Amino acid sequence: MKFNILVLTIASVLVMLTACDDTTDTLGTSLTDDMDMLEVSTDTFEVTSCSFVADSVLSRNTIGYLGKIRDPETGNYIKGDFMAQFGTLENYYLPQKDSIVSVDENGDVVADSCHIRLFYTTYYGDSLATMNLTAHEMAKPMEENVKYYSNFDPMKEGLVRQDGMKINKTYTLADLSIDESERWDASTYTPNIKINLNKEYVDKDGVKYNNFGTYILRQYYKNPDNFRNSYNFIHNVCPGFYFEVNDGLGSMAYVTVSQLNVYFRYNNDSIYVGTSSFAGTEEVLQTTNIVNDDNAIKNLAEDNSCTYLKTPSGIFTEITLPVDDVKYGHENDTLNTAKLTLTRINNNNHGEYSLEAPTTLLMIPKDSLYSFFENGDIVDYQKSYVASYNSSYNNYVFNNISSLITYMYNIKKEGLAANPNWLSEEKNKDWNKVLIIPVSVVTNSSSQIVKVTHDMSLTSTKLVGGPDNQNGPIQLSVVYSKFNH
Repeated sequence: MKFNILVLTIASVLVMLTACDDTTDTLGTSLTDDMDMLEVSTDTFEVTSCSFVADSVLSRNTIGYLGKIRDPETGNYIKGDFMAQFGTLENYYLPQKDSIVSVDENGDVVADSCHIRLFYTTYYGDSLATMNLTAHEMAKPMEENVKYYSNFDPMKEGLVRQDGMKINKTYTLADLSIDESERWDASTYTPNIKINLNKEYVDKDGVKYNNFGTYILRQYYKNPDNFRNSYNFIHNVCPGFYFEVNDGLGSMAYVTVSQLNVYFRYNNDSIYVGTSSFAGTEEVLQTTNIVNDDNAIKNLAEDNSCTYLKTPSGIFTEITLPVDDVKYGHENDTLNTAKLTLTRINNNNHGEYSLEAPTTLLMIPKDSLYSFFENGDIVDYQKSYVASYNSSYNNYVFNNISSLITYMYNIKKEGLAANPNWLSEEKNKDWNKVLIIPVSVVTNSSSQIVKVTHDMSLTSTKLVGGPDNQNGPIQLSVVYSKFNH
């Protein structure tokens, strides 16, 4: 249904007038005349959609996902393993070697103990589920110029040292060895998985050490320059670790910080216990490897009664925008707004471990799926947009995608002008398609988005749409304007 109306937008008209003429002698007359010539019209268009299977996504996040759960929606098993590197502070240093009290019978420096802690702030599933992991020493580091996707297997790709250290750890996310009152005190305790590295360690050159911490200390005193920055440390001392879940089912930890700690004693008038810590965060490199049941994901995506959004690396929603319909008859009009509302279909599974709906969605042209994330692009509200889940209305609203529609229209127009067969070319088949992708965003103090990454947490929802949609159409609401001279 279409409506044509005359609208007076005083503020915008005043801005246009004052920008053109500094005098106000004829403001009343000219304002009235311009109002009479401004025509605003509205329209709505139906939008088509389908589910889009994403076999993998770029995996570089501030969170590492570790565990194995069963998707209550599909019965599909989802496993998360992750790689982490450990960095040093710039110009890192240890106490003078002759002040170290922790020495062996030969007077050589040793570490009293060493461990890795995987700190997590949230998790999915049962905190009492018994899980088992292996911490694998890596043979070589992940590199900055390589794009690691969620299906990257460091074991198959040779990043894990085959004859290196492998530490097995059985754990529950609720560490029952810690007093309950302490576990509930967030001001003093952060939940973590502790992995001891106190067994004999043999480095790649065949040199033996009583534990991994001793190796770290001796490498420092052998060549402190290898600890001056994270690059030197990662490439010359410790490439990192791969944390792989071997057994267990029922929990997925969202690891925010990985930390390698080395303990020793040193003399500074009195005997002190020293701790040398190396943090593993996204600033060095941290990637998650996701193992999904591809057949289960494919079967879900073939449900044409709706579309799906499912993470990690599962299903997106593909939308075909009615660009030609929107512009037909309005080729010379201004497309002021184009509002798209995506309505969520409520989950009928209300079990204790039902997956939550994603909180933030990204809309980008389909052909930008890889480049947007690989280039580290930021939402510009010209060709990329975000929408947040509104629990009150159970929907996601992209308030104004008019710039994207205009861009798509112009691309097609220019393409056909240069080549009448433009539409038949394979590279242009998705010219009017967008993808709706669950994402995580980072904002600055002014609430501006400064980083966008794939949402790797466990989320799932159905959206109204699909080829056999029975829940009412997806509608695009638009507003045009033009001056009748």
